[in-house]
Amino acid sequence: MGKPDAEGHGPADGLPGLPPEWGRIVVPDDASALADEAAQLRRELRRATGDHTRQLTLPLLVLVVALLTTMAGLVAVAWPRTSRGTDRPTPAPYTPPATVAGRALPALDLVDAGQAPVPLRGLLPAMIILVDDCPCPERIAEATAAAPPGVTVVTVAGGRAIATAPPGGRGVRALADPAGGLRSFLGQPVRSDTLTALLVDRAGTVTRVLPDLGTVDSYRNDLIALAG
Repeated sequence: MGKPDAEGHGPADGLPGLPPEWGRIVVPDDASALADEAAQLRRELRRATGDHTRQLTLPLLVLVVALLTTMAGLVAVAWPRTSRGTDRPTPAPYTPPATVAGRALPALDLVDAGQAPVPLRGLLPAMIILVDDCPCPERIAEATAAAPPGVTVVTVAGGRAIATAPPGGRGVRALADPAGGLRSFLGQPVRSDTLTALLVDRAGTVTRVLPDLGTVDSYRNDLIALAG
């Protein structure tokens, strides 16, 4: 037990002595006398708690904003885009590679109606017309009529089917290209209702490629040049 102080006050019964640096401790008889001190203590506790909460809230808010921004960017990149109306690109018409003209015709062996091999270079000079999906006999007849003597008009079908030459066609050879070597040389796919032609001089050089065989007036001069 502690000793009573100078005024005869001592520690409460059953409690250990308090540290002397605490000074004099006075316990009022009425607890309501401590109401002001208790209210001040509660205010200080609330203020301390609020400051601590704000210190935690700001970094957490920054983290949430950064996470949402990142997720929005990922969604924008990964979200499939649909084409609407005029947004759809218009496919450009096919044109054969510019390097075909001026190149040498490869030494290809085609086949005739009896499946006998026919060296294509042995028919030069020639206008060679690919007729896979478009027999177009009227166009072939025009080319045949416009071809000068010595220039062969050759129709070439894909596979082994032989396109029928126009009746009375002068100098027309109807062949097939089972291996697809000629179309591979041109580097273009088969197109329906379209004739593709190439003109080759007697030295075996491709002088002109016609991706879509038009009227005879568009190539008449080229045919005449082949005969020279």
